[in-house]
Amino acid sequence: MPLSRNATFRQLLAFHTVARLGSVSRAAAEMNLTQPAVSIQIGILEESAGIALLQRTGRGIRLTEAGELLAGYAARILDLWREAGEEMASHRNVFTGTLRVGAVSTAEYMLPPLLVTFANEHPKVKVKLQVGNRDEIMRALTGQAIDIAIMGRPPAELKTISAAFAKHPMAFIAAPGHPLMTQPRLNLAALANVNMLVRERGSGTRATVERLFRDLGVHLRVGSELSSNEAIKQMCAAGFGIGFLSLHTCVLELAAGLLKLLPMANNPIERDWYVMHLATQQIPQVAVAFEQFLCTRGQARINAELEQHPPLAAPRARTRRAGVRRKAA
Repeated sequence: MPLSRNATFRQLLAFHTVARLGSVSRAAAEMNLTQPAVSIQIGILEESAGIALLQRTGRGIRLTEAGELLAGYAARILDLWREAGEEMASHRNVFTGTLRVGAVSTAEYMLPPLLVTFANEHPKVKVKLQVGNRDEIMRALTGQAIDIAIMGRPPAELKTISAAFAKHPMAFIAAPGHPLMTQPRLNLAALANVNMLVRERGSGTRATVERLFRDLGVHLRVGSELSSNEAIKQMCAAGFGIGFLSLHTCVLELAAGLLKLLPMANNPIERDWYVMHLATQQIPQVAVAFEQFLCTRGQARINAELEQHPPLAAPRARTRRAGVRRKAA
């Protein structure tokens, strides 16, 4: 008799868990069942299949060739059933499942309050946040390790569906006692020969500052290359050089007077924060809901955070319709 007429989800789940963990005892512990109960479920499944799926060894169990084949199907069936449950819940505006978000390291200063607000409104949602530089997040998006990405500019090398959801102020900063703080008519060209502290290649902040100097036809002199925003802030505060950072990363230092904006025109500059996903990927409903949350409420939530720190002027909120998207090649 065909397997599909006899196998149950309970049997498939027991088999999938044993195959994933490589142990009946560990599977029983995870499923809150006894070992005999798990063994019975797998025995019934083997009887239905008409072939052995597991082989007992001195060190535990291993999958037979047929077991390897069925394990792949079991994983896909259970994933589809889980997705079906999430889709049904979304029609009742009850979102479940895991929100898999990737964010460039600069965004980790801005994103947590947004994630907390969303998670509080949807308590059945779990959040998985991956933070890295721009190149790392693009690789995670391409490999579908994440469903949506937050960064400062849609990647031209990927086909994504993206939307700007908030202003992103970026600025040249230094210690209050730095000599350039009192230099008259300070401009970008005057920074060509100073000790500039920048992020590593592959980061969005590095790409932005390089573009600023390139567009002006001025050579960027890199004094030190650092792999974290924290390191740049600390070295700037110590008077080691000039930094270029997102203002989201140094709210507290500016409020405390440890850092100041350089007194020059167009400082800070304004860019945008974007949320995006692969154009070829159908993302879960919980990810769609978070994208809409960012587009309709993201800027206002960020403003509320910035208003707690008077030295920083919060950018004016922009009203966007949920679901508005812009494709980037």
